[in-house]
Amino acid sequence: MNLTRDRVRSIGWFAVLTVCGALVLALTFRVNAVKSQVRLAERQIVALRQDKMLLETEFETRANQQQLKALNEVEFGYEAPTAGQYLESERQLAAYGKARAPGAPEPIRVASAASPAESDSGFPAMVSPLTGRVEAAASNGAVPRQPTNAAGLQDRLSHVGDAPAAKPQPVKGARSE
Repeated sequence: MNLTRDRVRSIGWFAVLTVCGALVLALTFRVNAVKSQVRLAERQIVALRQDKMLLETEFETRANQQQLKALNEVEFGYEAPTAGQYLESERQLAAYGKARAPGAPEPIRVASAASPAESDSGFPAMVSPLTGRVEAAASNGAVPRQPTNAAGLQDRLSHVGDAPAAKPQPVKGARSE
């Protein structure tokens, strides 16, 4: 095989370029490894700063607690609660109660009485605004109820005993058919 001068020069340049490419590749890997180490060091620095802040806060809090304890001993004389200060039941709590004073207001009492039809659900019956009649019950089989009015409600709530039966009363302003 006959090698000419130009051919040898081309092979030499190719070899030099290959060696340079390999060196650039090795240098790139080395730079990336150093960058990774720098990032890791920065993360460790941030973590150490956070730990330092946490320890400083803990130290200041404990120092403040010591200050408060010393101030409490000198100024106030407060003590931590003991086991004998806790109540075991509601009866012990009730034993601390007092009878009502002569001039104290009466306690507020709330009472309500619902008719048997209203006790099925908490909603009043649907009344047609045009006819004034109670609409048919929903498909759940509920019993239709009569509409409530102010006079009937006042009568029912004014008695604590048995609730009087609700009488159906026409709605004012409704047309009758």
